[in-house]
Amino acid sequence: MTGSDDLGRIRCRPAGSIAAGSWQTCRLVYTAGFSGIDDTGSLKIVMRYATDSGTPQFTDPAAANYTTAVASNGAHLALRWDPKDNVRPWGKTLHVKVLQGFLRQGDTITITLGDQSGGSRGWRMQTFAEKTLELRVLVDRYATYVYEPLPRQPVLQIVAADPVRLVAVAPTLVRPGRRFTVRWRLEDAWGNPVGRSRRFDHPGFETAGRHTVDIVDDHTGLAAESNPVIARDDDRYGRFWADLHGQSEETIGTGTIEEYFRFARDRAFLDIASHQGNDFQITDDFWQHLQETTRAMNRPGRFVTFPGWEWSGNTGLGGDRNVVFRDEGGKIFRSSRALVDPNESVTAVADTVEDLFEKLENSDPEAMLIAHVGGRYADLDRHREELERAVEVHSAWGTFEWMLEDAFRRGYRVAIVANSDGHKGRPGASSPGASTFGSYGGLTCVLAERLDRESVWEAYRQRRVFATTGARILLEVTTDSGLAMGSVVTAGTTIPQFQVGVHGTAPIERVEFRNGTDVIAVLRPWKTADLGNRVKLLWQGATVRGRGRQVTWNGGVTLRDNRISDFQPINFHNFEKPCQRIGPRELAWESITTGGVAGVITSLQHPSRGTMAIETPLGRFAVDLQRLGPRGRRWKLGGLGRQLSVYRLPAADGPRDFSFLFRPRPEQLHAGDNPLSIHVVQEDGHMAWSSPIYVVK
Repeated sequence: MTGSDDLGRIRCRPAGSIAAGSWQTCRLVYTAGFSGIDDTGSLKIVMRYATDSGTPQFTDPAAANYTTAVASNGAHLALRWDPKDNVRPWGKTLHVKVLQGFLRQGDTITITLGDQSGGSRGWRMQTFAEKTLELRVLVDRYATYVYEPLPRQPVLQIVAADPVRLVAVAPTLVRPGRRFTVRWRLEDAWGNPVGRSRRFDHPGFETAGRHTVDIVDDHTGLAAESNPVIARDDDRYGRFWADLHGQSEETIGTGTIEEYFRFARDRAFLDIASHQGNDFQITDDFWQHLQETTRAMNRPGRFVTFPGWEWSGNTGLGGDRNVVFRDEGGKIFRSSRALVDPNESVTAVADTVEDLFEKLENSDPEAMLIAHVGGRYADLDRHREELERAVEVHSAWGTFEWMLEDAFRRGYRVAIVANSDGHKGRPGASSPGASTFGSYGGLTCVLAERLDRESVWEAYRQRRVFATTGARILLEVTTDSGLAMGSVVTAGTTIPQFQVGVHGTAPIERVEFRNGTDVIAVLRPWKTADLGNRVKLLWQGATVRGRGRQVTWNGGVTLRDNRISDFQPINFHNFEKPCQRIGPRELAWESITTGGVAGVITSLQHPSRGTMAIETPLGRFAVDLQRLGPRGRRWKLGGLGRQLSVYRLPAADGPRDFSFLFRPRPEQLHAGDNPLSIHVVQEDGHMAWSSPIYVVK
């Protein structure tokens, strides 16, 4: 007997809708086909790379994600989990090997993910909603390690859980007395939108200045304050929000390209978006479809889209670059055809980033490259200024200020941008969930005259953009002569004075004025006399530039001669790795960073009494609270920006707005380019970076 029936069949329970992040028992029953499975043959249950369901374990029946497999005929089975043991994007692999014995036709193997018989709470489902979560089953019938997919595969539907928060988004810049629209959505604990998005027509603000809009959901009682809204009518540029970097299921993400753009527009309330699939997975047909979809979704004045792709060359060949075109019709020059059949691609390959530069210069010199850090990272020793206009400082992968250092040290003039690189189908609102992506996805604010391709493109080309870690913080940075971010000015006898305005989404902790990555001034919207009983403990950084950059910070803090009245975790997105109170004097946490920051703000019973003992895998640290001030204590711990910091904060609900003038001193500038910019840190962990104004001395 031959054909698909020979491969066997699979049944899956539960069926129907399953809440994202919920605990379940998933039972897969495989029935062998005509050939059965020979001795040492096996099954693979493979899931997409983006899936962040709980990791199966096989040793502790009482612990989460306990997984078992039983053969109906008593054959001895061995289980193994490998997060990357199948062809991309189906990498995450549960192996079920027939170690002793064999299967005949009709024999079964029952695989139970989240076996609760020994006390386990079950299998934690993936944290993001997906219409078709496929558990792809492959069978090696002949013990040859040649796996064939079953003709019918089990599919689960993951839906949003109950709403826990409301997110309201208003235009950043409006005219006084002019009506505008506020949009809002409900989210579950993992950041999935719940129900449909809503809109509210606001009558407008009569007075100029900073405002916010309060929204309350009538059904849930959930409330939210919008991002800052600035009312004024004398601004040349609008403020538009962009995420130019994410993927769909056609490459390594989830959902279709159409769903990707609709989420960006209708759920994340973005103004600008692009799709960036890994080039070695993009067939010519998909490239054509992507361009057609991008063109169809582009609506000047409402939603602007750009076609593009990610050049995903090996690090030694140049590393990741996002390629963005202003219009459709651009050619795709793949780094390789690793997952594209030669018959599905007629375009030449760009083997190295230099080859990519040359091919783009010959075919579309107006294309824009963005240096990116993903699994691979962009090697900025290899750079073409007219093409490579920006460096991505933040994404769901983490925060990568070392990329800025690479660029500035080499004298490059680049914009600073942030995007999500989300794989969960949520561009512009990319929560990391329970994956190894340790950060919330970033956003770029674009200062453009109009919301259309030509104006937005010109803003990127002129570096008139700034980056955030996902919050809609508003930065305003100009010189006294009115020059905007990205400008180049020659310093004569007088160094330009900078006019800076910050409108935060949370209390502003500090603003750093930088020359390159060197901090030449730290300014705070509060005074030392405002310090209260709050102490911030922050950890950050990465281990290496490439894969394996994750830093484990599991540990805790213990007070002596003091107590913790309250605490506020920072960037604890993964609920499986919580920060929790152990007692009146002690906190414990599980935490990782992949370049970004995490931490906790403690409210102490006594502002400056006793000591704080901190324990992490990178060492033990002690702080005398009586001597602790706003600058605090900092320990540099190697790697890439690995650092532990402890410092004092002012009383809660501090200023969210901060304006100042700053003129660098002559000795703070050096010969040549001085990339002068600001870096904003909010108490809640969100940050922002302005693109530099380049002062040439």
